[in-house]
Amino acid sequence: MANPTFDQLLEAGCHFGHLKRKWNPAMAPYIFMERNGIHIIDLYKTAAKLDEAAAALKSIAKSGKKVLFVATKKQAKQVIADKAQAVNMPYVIERWPGGMLTNFPTIRKAVKKMTSIDKMTKDGTFDNLSKREKLQITRQRAKLEKNLGSIADLNRLPSALFVVDVLKEHIAVAEANRLGIPVFAIVDTNSDPRNVDFVIPANDDASKSIELILDTVIAAMAEGLEERKVEKVDNEAAAENEDGAAPAPKRERRRVRRAEAAPAAEAAEEAPAVEAEQAE
Repeated sequence: MANPTFDQLLEAGCHFGHLKRKWNPAMAPYIFMERNGIHIIDLYKTAAKLDEAAAALKSIAKSGKKVLFVATKKQAKQVIADKAQAVNMPYVIERWPGGMLTNFPTIRKAVKKMTSIDKMTKDGTFDNLSKREKLQITRQRAKLEKNLGSIADLNRLPSALFVVDVLKEHIAVAEANRLGIPVFAIVDTNSDPRNVDFVIPANDDASKSIELILDTVIAAMAEGLEERKVEKVDNEAAAENEDGAAPAPKRERRRVRRAEAAPAAEAAEEAPAVEAEQAE
C-alpha cells in the first residue's frame, strides 16, 4: 500500500485551505501557517492521517463489509463514481436523500420499486399499459436510477461512510453519527472535524487533491479485497486437505457403485446354475 509522498501532496494542492476569516477553530491542530490571508494545511499531518484512514478502510474491505462514498459537489462526482465502482462499493453523487441511513427500510423499498418496474418490462406487463402510464413509469424509473441506482446492491447499512466535503454533506455525517457508523472524510479548514472519526485534513475543492486521496484509499481497499480472496482460497484448500480427497462428482460416484455391484450380480446369476448341476 503506497501512500503519496509530501511532494505529491504538495503538487496536488492538498495544502491549500480557505480564507482565514472562513476557518473553523477546531481545525487549528491541522493548520501549518497563514499566507496572504489563506490557511495552509500541515501536509505531514495529512500524510499521517491518510495512512491511518487507508489502513482502517483496508481492514473494513478485507472483512467483506461495505463503505458508502458520498460526494455531491461537481468536482468530486465523477471521481467518486469511478473509484467506488473500481472496488464495487456503493456511492451517492446526486442529492443526498434525507433519511437514507436513519430510515434505510424506506430507501430499500424505493430500490425494490425499481426492480419491480424492470420485472414489468421483462414479463410483458409494461406493454399492456397505456401510453401515458408507460411515460409516467419510465420517468419514475429514470429518477430512481439517477438517485438510487448506485446503491442498488446495498442490502444493509454500510459499515463506514467516506465523505469528500463534511460541510456540504452535513446531513449524511449527522445520520452516520446518530447510528454510530464511522465517518472517514477529507476535511478542509472551514469544516468541523469533531464529527469525523478519521479526519484527512486536505483541500476538498481541488479535483487533483480529491483524486490523489481517493486513489490512496481505493488502492488500500483493493489490497484488502485481494487479501480476502487469497485467504478464502487458502481456507478452502485447507478444508479439503483435512477432509481428505475432494468428493467425486455424482456421475463418477454412480459409475464406481455400478462397477462394485457388477461382480455381485454375476455371482447371483451363476448360483442357480451351480445348484442345478449339483442336483443332477
